[in-house]
Amino acid sequence: MSIVIRDVASHELDSVLALNNAAGENILPLDATSLDYFYRHAHYFRVAEVDGLITGFLIGMMPGANYGSSNYRWFSQRYEEFLYIDRIVIASPRRGLGVGRAFYADVTSFAEVRVPWLTCEVFLEPRNDVAVLFHGTYGFHEVGQEVMSSVHRRVSLLGKELCSHPYVRENYLRAGGLPDLPWLAERATASSSPRRATGT
Repeated sequence: MSIVIRDVASHELDSVLALNNAAGENILPLDATSLDYFYRHAHYFRVAEVDGLITGFLIGMMPGANYGSSNYRWFSQRYEEFLYIDRIVIASPRRGLGVGRAFYADVTSFAEVRVPWLTCEVFLEPRNDVAVLFHGTYGFHEVGQEVMSSVHRRVSLLGKELCSHPYVRENYLRAGGLPDLPWLAERATASSSPRRATGT
């Protein structure tokens, strides 16, 4: 089995929407307009291909987006720099085969050269023990809880400090930016063109 993680293409959005809305109660539903917003503005929006078929996706947002998620706003009020994992979806026949871990390795590599924190949430009502355990074993810890006003369900807000970021910040981001290499490039979105990440 081969797993390929790559940026989503516009013609794949219908497949992504179908995957999302078939995922069950632990993934909030999307409509085409919401998904188009992510396509135009998400800093990280990649799909997983397994043996040539799209079997999952992950969407991540950095600070400064005009995004109404209460969880995203919670992190925005408390952290200056982070990548927020809005959702990860794996098609049910492919769960448990390592696709989620491949995604988290990829999104960590993307985030650690840009920000010091990787963040997300998992549902506690009903409690999603699979997600809680997965994130705990991947180095996340709880940094807060809230009840999402849109669905009236409690979530655990999780953060993972990215230990490589201080090195990247001191040696690259504050010294001209990341090297101009394809694997370090940012995703082209409606609100930003491809560029090298730079520090302040």
